[in-house]
Amino acid sequence: MLPSRMMDFPLTITHLLERAREIHPKSEIVSRMPDKTLRRHTYADLERRAAKLANALTKLGVQRGDRVATLAWNHHRHLEAYFGIPAMGAVVHTLNLRLHPNELAYIANHGEDKVVIVDRSLLPLFAKFRDRISTLRHVIIIADDGPTPAGELDYEALLADARDEYEYPALAETEASMLCYTSGTTGNPKGVLYSHRSIILHALVGTMRDALSVGNDDIIMPVVPMFHASAWGLPYMAVTTGAKLVFPGSHLDPVSLLDLMAQERVTIAGGVPTIWIGILNELDKAPKRWDLSTVRTMVIGGAAAPPSMIDGFSKRHNLDVIHAWGMTEMNPLGTVARVRHHLAGKSEEERLAIRASQGYPVPFVEQRHVGADGKTLPWDGETMGELEVRGPWVAVSYFGDEGADRFTKDGWFKTGDVVTIDADGYMRITDRSKDVIKSGGEWISSVDLENALMSHPSVLEAAVFAGRDPKWDERPVAAIVLKEGESVTDGDLAAHLGTRFAKFWLPDAYVYMAQIPRTSTGKFLKSKLREEHGDVLVNGTKASSSKG
Repeated sequence: MLPSRMMDFPLTITHLLERAREIHPKSEIVSRMPDKTLRRHTYADLERRAAKLANALTKLGVQRGDRVATLAWNHHRHLEAYFGIPAMGAVVHTLNLRLHPNELAYIANHGEDKVVIVDRSLLPLFAKFRDRISTLRHVIIIADDGPTPAGELDYEALLADARDEYEYPALAETEASMLCYTSGTTGNPKGVLYSHRSIILHALVGTMRDALSVGNDDIIMPVVPMFHASAWGLPYMAVTTGAKLVFPGSHLDPVSLLDLMAQERVTIAGGVPTIWIGILNELDKAPKRWDLSTVRTMVIGGAAAPPSMIDGFSKRHNLDVIHAWGMTEMNPLGTVARVRHHLAGKSEEERLAIRASQGYPVPFVEQRHVGADGKTLPWDGETMGELEVRGPWVAVSYFGDEGADRFTKDGWFKTGDVVTIDADGYMRITDRSKDVIKSGGEWISSVDLENALMSHPSVLEAAVFAGRDPKWDERPVAAIVLKEGESVTDGDLAAHLGTRFAKFWLPDAYVYMAQIPRTSTGKFLKSKLREEHGDVLVNGTKASSSKG
């Protein structure tokens, strides 16, 4: 072996923080507060305040490797924690405020959190599990909507008393920087411990033109919560390039988001499909209300985006949607659905199908899919199997070593997604392994049915789940949310699907509701649908044949 003559320069978050001060000090950070006023800071402020936070935490006894939790919305102080905590050698642990207090208590104890930084507006939630955190030493209140309660540590007061220079330690790039937990839809949430190296590599690849294409002149609005998978790494990508950041805070309704996007001239926004379904609905009702001419990319991930939604944004509002896929275990970016140059000549319908796929892997992520026997399957676009991935920002095990069966002996992570992969490497999720409908020995893709149902002009949302059936074991049932003022019959929906799918794929029942239950990250909660409506076929109590 011939050793190289290159420097062993560690890939750490500290470098990004110092770069923010030296190269991008004037880049802006905008935060929407609970009263909808906007606060503006710069990247120079970010570095100075992150240093103050590190000094304050050091004074409180936080040491290298200690976990400091956040229970907060998307705003500039949360960003300071993203940088100040890992740069001092500690680990920032984002708590998912959408979870049940029992789950939050489990996560905080499992992570052995010693300090929790919490928004004042979230104190009622925090009070429900605070006393159950056995390792907790200090609570720091971000006074976002009023004064800090007496006897509590105040975030701004701590920073005011702290020095604005911090001697950052020399960190190894393999040291832990952030702890994120899965949403826990099956069993207890599992911890994924990111390294400095994984975050930096993820940020560098994410900024690439063929990935999320983030540059210095961009204005980025992460709608995806900072408590979920590092907000898809968007804050780190922004600071890497010096892009402006716009944080929506707790105001996540479609109108508030559209107002902020238009006012701040956002160029890139990222969120789950349920967010964009609502936004598209508002734009359809008032297409000229908002000037979104600066928006060049809306990144959609977290669940499959219906082709009709992608097409609707493009044709009716001239807005470009980029479909991406990833997981908490992947830091989280895995694939991006861009139409590659050699496919640009395909028909409009074929290009839409490509854009609605989960895409092909970004550099350094490798993929394969396997059958029930564990053998690798062909990339023919038809054969379904479980997706497995590996790469430098893919977890090798869970924090605490639960879920060892998710990691193969030859070094791959088992995602739990049932997919096809075509000859060009485009991956399409047909279902989650726990959601795929097995009817009489045949697999039925709930995702394909949902996408088709949401292309019906009267349907706002659709989630297809497995209903119990005495003859076939499982049969598809569709939960439907209609657009305001619309009506439809079961026969209408069946006819809409009948031109695209075999008869045995069509749902045996339709359940109409005001809103489909969601997970803590905004995905449709099919376990809840199965719990409440799974016996609709067994009991013979189908929903009414029409809804309007």
